[in-house]
Amino acid sequence: MTAETQQRILSAVDEGFDAQLATTQAFVAIPSTRGAEGPCQDMIGDLLRERGYEVDDWHINPDELKDLRGFGPIEHDFSKARTVVGTYRPDTNAGKSLILQGHCDVVPTGPLEMWETPPFSPVIKDGRMYGRGACDMKSGTIAALYALDAIGKAGLKPTARIHFQSVIEEESTGVGALSTLQRGYRADACFIPEPTNGKMIRSQVGVIWFRLKVRGFPVHVFEAGAGSNAIMAAYHLVHALEKLEIAWNERAKADRHFKDVNHPINFNPGIIKGGDWASSVPAWCDVDCRIAVLPGWSIAECQKEILACVSAAARDHRFLSNNPPQVEWSGFLSEGYELVNSEAPEAAFAKAHGVVYGGAVEDRAFTALTDTRFYGLNHDIPSLCFGATGAAMHGFNEYVELESLRKATKAMALFIAEWCGVEKA
Repeated sequence: MTAETQQRILSAVDEGFDAQLATTQAFVAIPSTRGAEGPCQDMIGDLLRERGYEVDDWHINPDELKDLRGFGPIEHDFSKARTVVGTYRPDTNAGKSLILQGHCDVVPTGPLEMWETPPFSPVIKDGRMYGRGACDMKSGTIAALYALDAIGKAGLKPTARIHFQSVIEEESTGVGALSTLQRGYRADACFIPEPTNGKMIRSQVGVIWFRLKVRGFPVHVFEAGAGSNAIMAAYHLVHALEKLEIAWNERAKADRHFKDVNHPINFNPGIIKGGDWASSVPAWCDVDCRIAVLPGWSIAECQKEILACVSAAARDHRFLSNNPPQVEWSGFLSEGYELVNSEAPEAAFAKAHGVVYGGAVEDRAFTALTDTRFYGLNHDIPSLCFGATGAAMHGFNEYVELESLRKATKAMALFIAEWCGVEKA
């Protein structure tokens, strides 16, 4: 690809950037929390059809996925769960095929009064776009679409098949991405523009979600000693799991990518529900938890360690020793992933990165997870993850930095042109 061709593509990104931001704002404005992603998928389907892509829009059936590697159990109403894929088929097959994927599901906002601006009324100020999902990762999904647009506006068209995939459940199980593989979508490489602060995800953790179901013995609080407080018993188990977290972080010091990362294994009791009355010793408490695992660690073996930790802690408790808690697997059962066998797409991206950013691509060991794992682990499809800079993902006042988004869009457009090849439209 000549320097003149590169410049035409870069200029096209700049020319379309205001429209890109407007589309991103409209996308962020849709409150696509778990189970409510349908309007976002409708919007993506419309955007793809307007651009002439073949659109495949289907309902996800968990029964078709449950035996696949990386499946996580679904507990909520899944009757409206959909995946949308738009396919571009070239007139000339000369390049290498590509999957471009983003997720449209977002995490809950928390108390609205704790946001400076409403989370689903995105605003642009001081070079940033604020809103739930503005960073993670709706801006990246729309950036991928406008990166493709820029190639067309530069008078070019790709010479390889491209699947543009909008998935759900990235924040809880990953079955949206898994559904695309079950559906048969494949390519020579995958690119996911998650917000990575302009670095390439070299290695990422996996995640296990589980629920502690603790039962107590209710009595009136005036005779509390005669009962057993399920909430306090749950705290006893949480403290034991904190010790498991410490042990796993010690083990992580031997990992080649995470040995220099401070505290890569994070355990989080994220939801707690329990009790029925302030003056009754609570008879029940459920705690939903998340813990990370490193690449190469067996999910089954880590599950056994969690069970053993909970069991040992219960034996040391007056009530739980005779009334052991239950552990339910409640979402992610996801392995960690290391980017390997990816020399060709990385070389193509390095060229694009050098033009836009200058210098070599920086690597990042990521203490969260992305959908890249399914493509690499399940089908040996090298899966690159690179994107813009932002902050407050899963927190209040989430934002993406707009100039970083412009640069990431440019790098993506040049990468697509380099990897897939282009010819005159």
